[in-house]
Amino acid sequence: MTSKNQTGVAAFFLLGLSGDSELQPFLFGLFLTMYLVTVLGNLLIFLAISSDSHLHTPMYFFLSNLSFTDICFSTTTVPKMLMNIQTQSKTISYTGCLTQVCFLMIFAGMENFLLAAMAYDRYVAICQPLRYTVIMNSHLCGLLILLSLLISLMDALLHSLMILRLSFCTDREIPHFFCELAQVIKLACSNTLVNNILTYLLSILGGVTFLGIIFSYTEIVSSILRIPSAGGMYKAFSTCGSHLSVVFLFYGTAFGVYISSAVTHFSKKTAVASVMYTVVPPMMNPFIYSLRNRDMKGALKKLL
Repeated sequence: MTSKNQTGVAAFFLLGLSGDSELQPFLFGLFLTMYLVTVLGNLLIFLAISSDSHLHTPMYFFLSNLSFTDICFSTTTVPKMLMNIQTQSKTISYTGCLTQVCFLMIFAGMENFLLAAMAYDRYVAICQPLRYTVIMNSHLCGLLILLSLLISLMDALLHSLMILRLSFCTDREIPHFFCELAQVIKLACSNTLVNNILTYLLSILGGVTFLGIIFSYTEIVSSILRIPSAGGMYKAFSTCGSHLSVVFLFYGTAFGVYISSAVTHFSKKTAVASVMYTVVPPMMNPFIYSLRNRDMKGALKKLL
């Protein structure tokens, strides 16, 4: 396809997971089910924590925000995909694509920071239990959420503004079911040096929070191993087991997407890998926390 410079872009084309028309009903049913499970599961977690006064603690405060973020994260991508499958259309408007990129970055950033905040909460609870209520007070928890939101908003808006200055070619096919930042930048005909630098800075920011999580759990494990009783060790491990599972799920799938996109040249494989990053973690988080946590089970029973 010839690539001519085009400053005014009407729409992009989302190639999705498969162009096979016979497979579309199956994909529609699969992703509709996953989306409904994600929304219902995270909404139940959010309502259970809000309605049970025993769960008004820093750990569950961060968890309720994570559940809300997961709902928004999935809502940014899946409904548009379902609509495209249903209408047999692959188009997304330029404004819609840019909006999707912006909100994806906001909620992905929020998820990243919330997981780091939850790791810090577990670090204080296990390594400095006597000072827990003093350190993890309501002001600090609110400040962490506010800072996470502000940094995510600033980062997303900066990237969105940098995309606005780009001109695009006639080849506007995105090999995903949503508008991913890196894929949109690849389609630009103009100089993308600034955009690529900002993308690398974003990766560094994500790496810093991930290193913070690793440091927190390194200290947690070393503290747990010093506990003399096996029962005490098990109880300490159980308090952070759910969060650790979510961390592995989120970062493991995210790293898998970028490794697969770097190694393979098959766009369909990259699109399938992106499902593991954007759809699966938000769906699995409620199950991980409700199945492994006695307090959450009790709160959900009361709610239902």
